[in-house]
Amino acid sequence: MANSRVDPHQDMRDALRNLCAEFPAEYHRKHDENATYPEEFINALTNAGWLAAMIPEEYGGSGLGLTEASVVMEEINRSGGNAGHCHGQMYNMSTLLRHGSEEQKRFYLPKIASGELRLQSMAVTEPTTGTDTTKLKTTAIRKGDRYVVNGQKVWISRVQHSDLMILLARTTPLAEVKRKSDGLSIFLVDVNKALRSGMRVNPIRNMVNHETNELFFDDLEIPAENLIGEESKGFRYILDGLNAERTLIAAECIGDGYWFIDKVSRYVSDRIVFDRPIGQNQGVQFPIARAYINIEAANLMRFEAAHRFDSYQDCGAQANMAKLLAADASWEAANACLQFHGGFGFAAEYDVERKFRETRLYQVAPISTNLILSYVAEHVLGLPRSF
Repeated sequence: MANSRVDPHQDMRDALRNLCAEFPAEYHRKHDENATYPEEFINALTNAGWLAAMIPEEYGGSGLGLTEASVVMEEINRSGGNAGHCHGQMYNMSTLLRHGSEEQKRFYLPKIASGELRLQSMAVTEPTTGTDTTKLKTTAIRKGDRYVVNGQKVWISRVQHSDLMILLARTTPLAEVKRKSDGLSIFLVDVNKALRSGMRVNPIRNMVNHETNELFFDDLEIPAENLIGEESKGFRYILDGLNAERTLIAAECIGDGYWFIDKVSRYVSDRIVFDRPIGQNQGVQFPIARAYINIEAANLMRFEAAHRFDSYQDCGAQANMAKLLAADASWEAANACLQFHGGFGFAAEYDVERKFRETRLYQVAPISTNLILSYVAEHVLGLPRSF
C-alpha cells in the first residue's frame, strides 16, 4: 500500500513485524480453532520488552508513552494476530503508573517489566450496571488492615493468564456520597491468592477466541496496602485506564483495517472473472477505497488521543472518538474484504472470517458506539444528558 508519509515509528514497526513474522497466520488460526491462549507469542512480546513499553526505565521498562504502546497493538493486529490477548497490560499499567504509591511501583513494576508478573485484568463491569459504573454493587469494606470484597463482575478478561488484577469496588455506600462518582476505590488484587480464597471464576464462551469471565467475590480479603491512591477516588483514577484502553483499541482496529485492506487489495488484483481482475471494477474499488480513507482518518485521531494522554491533557473526547472512528473503519474494511473474497472469505484457511469476527467485537466493547455518541453529544456539544 503506497504511503508517502514519513513514519517516526518505522524502526519500531520493523522490529515488531520481524517478531510477528515468527508467528504466521497458521499459528493464530490454530489457537482460534482450539480456543487456546497464544502463550509463545505473548512470551516473545514480553521478552522483547514490548509489553513493558509504558513502564519507566527506572523500573525496568522502556520509558515510552501511550503513543508507542498503540503502535505495538496496531502492529500485532496488522500482522494477523490479536492484541486482545495482551492489551490489558498496557492500559492497566496507566492506573498503577499514575496513581500507585512509590512503594507499589518499585515492588510491582520491575516484575511486570521482566514478565515475572502479568497485569492483564481489570474488573470493573458488572451484570446489572454495565457502563453505568457509578452504580456498581461490588463492595469493599475496611476491616482492620484488610478490605473484604463481596459482589460480582462480568466480561473480565485474561484472568487465567494474569497474576494481578485491577479491581474497582464501592467503599462508601452510594446513599452516603455527595456525588455518585465518589466512594469508589481501586485495588490491586493478587489473582492466585484470590483464586484460593474468596474469588470464583466462570469462563464465558464467545464468538471469538477471547478469554473472558464472570467473577464472584465471597468475602475476598485484600490487604489495605493494595489500595491504589486514596480511598473513594477510584472513579477518577480508573478514567486514565479507560482512556488508554479506548486509544489502544482504536490502534488495534486500525491494525485490523490495514490488514483487511492489504488482504482484499491483493485478492481483487489477482482474482480474474470474465477475463479481467475484479479489482478493475469501480463497484469493487470504491468500498475498498472508502474504507482505507476512513482508516487513515481514524489513525490521525488515534495519534491525537495518544499525544494528549502522554501530555497529561484531557483526552476523553479524543479517546472516545478515535475508538468509534477506528471501530467503524475496521468493520467497513472487514465487510469489503469478506464480500470480495466471496465464498473463500468464509474459509478458515484465508483468515478473513477469523479477523472479521475479532474486529466485530469493537462495535460493542470496550464501550459501544452508541454510548460514545452520547458522550460526545453531552460532553463536547453540550446537549442535554440522554440517560
